[in-house]
Amino acid sequence: MNLHQLGLARLENKGPVRVGLIGAGKFGSMFLAQVPTSPHVQVAAISDLDVDKAKAACRNVGWNEDLISQTQFGDDGLAACSAPDVEVIIDATGNPAAGIVHARAAIQNGKHVIMVNVEADVLAGPALAAEARAAGVVYAMAYGDQPALVCEMVDWARACGLDVVAAGKGTKYQPHYHNLTPDDVWERFGIDADEAAADGMNPQMFNSFMDGTKSAIEMAAIANATGLSVPQDGLAFPPSSCLELARHLCPVSDGGQLAQKGMVEVVSSMHRGAEDEMADHLRWGVYVVFEAPNDYTRACFQQYGLHTSTNGKYGALYRPYHLIGLELNVSVLSAALRGEATGATRQWRGDVASVAKRDLKAGDILDGEGGFTVWGKLIPTARSLDTSALPIGLAHNVAMVRDVPAGEIVTYGDVKIDENCAATAFRQEMERNIYQA
Repeated sequence: MNLHQLGLARLENKGPVRVGLIGAGKFGSMFLAQVPTSPHVQVAAISDLDVDKAKAACRNVGWNEDLISQTQFGDDGLAACSAPDVEVIIDATGNPAAGIVHARAAIQNGKHVIMVNVEADVLAGPALAAEARAAGVVYAMAYGDQPALVCEMVDWARACGLDVVAAGKGTKYQPHYHNLTPDDVWERFGIDADEAAADGMNPQMFNSFMDGTKSAIEMAAIANATGLSVPQDGLAFPPSSCLELARHLCPVSDGGQLAQKGMVEVVSSMHRGAEDEMADHLRWGVYVVFEAPNDYTRACFQQYGLHTSTNGKYGALYRPYHLIGLELNVSVLSAALRGEATGATRQWRGDVASVAKRDLKAGDILDGEGGFTVWGKLIPTARSLDTSALPIGLAHNVAMVRDVPAGEIVTYGDVKIDENCAATAFRQEMERNIYQA
């Protein structure tokens, strides 16, 4: 609760925390929008494949020309990772292969890493976090994005002596959304297509929010950071309003819908088959459900107006909104000034497998997260490794060598993997180490 004061003290004694941003898309732009009013944070370098677009993004969010002229722009993320005056690297590329390369380079150069790129974290987070710990730097989730906010809520509950029963987020979901493509996304998402284009929103990336992939990725990240379990056969997306969380996100034996206590899950803002979202939905928010350890605590839940399960045994706390890049300073300052991560991978509990959206034929080229060919399904890591499931993070621009019917998990044996890809090699080395362990 004192990050702002720590930031001001740092500003007075050593100057602002100096940041290198890789990727100036929507998330990056939201972070950049806060820089002019954040004296304790300075963006020393911005790397983007389109430098002119990155500069335009800065102007669009309110940067003046003086601030732009003081910032080093380039198209090589590795340059920012090795820049001597950069302390914290933010990877906001959304590209898992690039994110792994950038994170490893930053860690090797003694810089803290804020991994906005959840795709990279789920693909290889356990190994990246281990490298960061060995190097004595912070490897963190991005505060403002839902995984870090959920991790904070889980930590709060456990610090208070409350067992966590469930944790996760809300989203707009119907079962047929798994087959949505970028052609469908803006109508389903509820954004005008022209407005989305003007704001630089990537339809494939946003489609990953609709087809269930992003939910799977984010829940895997939360499970890996908190030790919570993941469902055996994917997220169930039970419909629930904010006020019903404790009733629905508890074990079946207590009238809920969970197979067991201590799981990640995503709630739908829509009842099955409905066209409109329910009242008091949690589409943009996050939650944690926790258990009263004794009768006295259960009574306190009631006395202080907590919405509980039918038997009063479980309570829930939720946050209805998350502000994404507008909150990212919390991660930057926490890493640089406290040496603490706003959520970080500690185990490998969950993985995200590629599932065919349609009948895939040998010779088809997979187009990755949010595309036309596959969606990502959350499964336990043991199942992923035992079945050689193709991680969604490696399902981009690879060719099918065998037919796979719609709805089936794609495996390593079904595709031609680029063995020369650094991210692929890093992931497969991590897999071998897990088996050996």
